[in-house]
Amino acid sequence: MPANRRSAQGVAVLLVAAAVLTGCERGASTGGAPSPTRTATAGCPAALARAEAAVRQAERTDPGRGVPASGPRAVPGKSLVFVAQTMTNPGVAGVAQGLREAAKATGWNVRVIDGQGTPAGIQAAFSEAIALRPSGIVIAGFDPLLTSPQVARATAEHIPLIGWHAVAAPGPSEDPELFTNVTTEVEDVARISADWVIAHSHGDAGVVVFTDASIPFARNKSDLIKKELATCAGARILAEENIPLSDTSSRTPQEVSALLSRFPEEWTHSVAINDVYFADAAPALRAARRKGAAAPFNIGAGDGDPSAFQRINSGQFQAATVPEALSEQGWQIVDEFNRAFSGEPPSGYVAPVHIATAANSGGLTTWDPPGYRETYRKVWGG
Repeated sequence: MPANRRSAQGVAVLLVAAAVLTGCERGASTGGAPSPTRTATAGCPAALARAEAAVRQAERTDPGRGVPASGPRAVPGKSLVFVAQTMTNPGVAGVAQGLREAAKATGWNVRVIDGQGTPAGIQAAFSEAIALRPSGIVIAGFDPLLTSPQVARATAEHIPLIGWHAVAAPGPSEDPELFTNVTTEVEDVARISADWVIAHSHGDAGVVVFTDASIPFARNKSDLIKKELATCAGARILAEENIPLSDTSSRTPQEVSALLSRFPEEWTHSVAINDVYFADAAPALRAARRKGAAAPFNIGAGDGDPSAFQRINSGQFQAATVPEALSEQGWQIVDEFNRAFSGEPPSGYVAPVHIATAANSGGLTTWDPPGYRETYRKVWGG
């Protein structure tokens, strides 16, 4: 099974509870009659200029803003347990690899326990982690509400918890109690993906947005994307396709075929809350004899797993992604634990957003910013 499919399926299993709690309608799409024919007069000069500047900054391979250059020296003799949503999720696996690499620089021990993508598996993995009595536990890629008893027990036993994509926002969390949560800002990711559409289209686009409205985080991201697109009058939203992540493989091809029939010329760009939609859109676009490097031009607003980079680098129905710096985030988790062990507050660092395209990826299948390894080693005294 392709990595991107396993990732989406693993995430979807864990988010069924969110769908039940929110009561969102599964799979409803919006969009009225086809928009008027695109014209050269459409546009938004001010929004376009701002979007182009933001995109130029985000496409830099040297972000210009690195990880914190000061902090406590490494506390010796610590151990971490990384509780993974599922190690078949490329994002989770990438962070785990970065964590292991960083732990070698501090001399710490790391153990990874795979939750195997199910609530029962994650709860069992978390319980096993606590039984090991580590110095700290990483909540990697799942909602801590799914493991409330384990979170409460770890807190009672004074085991620091750090999340990766565990809650919606970066930084400390009181409920659930996390020393910090490592992730990019969803507002930044949403804004830059919409800005890329505005800039790439020169302010004249017919856009389809792919989301999963059963997940509050994903629905918020797509709402933010639409809000940013609305700053440009020439970026018209043709439709919003509500396809649950668990249904992308079965639903996306037929929805894409329907969109091609409704908007044969108007549909120029797409934004999705996860790259997996474009893996599943590709067969329908190919069947319609669309060229991989032609319209609709697609950008994923999040993740940036290896399969997304492969599609981008080969010009196959995805033009860009807003990837997480997975290895860097693994190093950041170690640095945050070191601050917790030293009695210091979290760093407050949030990685800047990046846009990966075939022009700046260097043929690689991950986003790995320069300089952070050397900076952290210096901070830790290595």
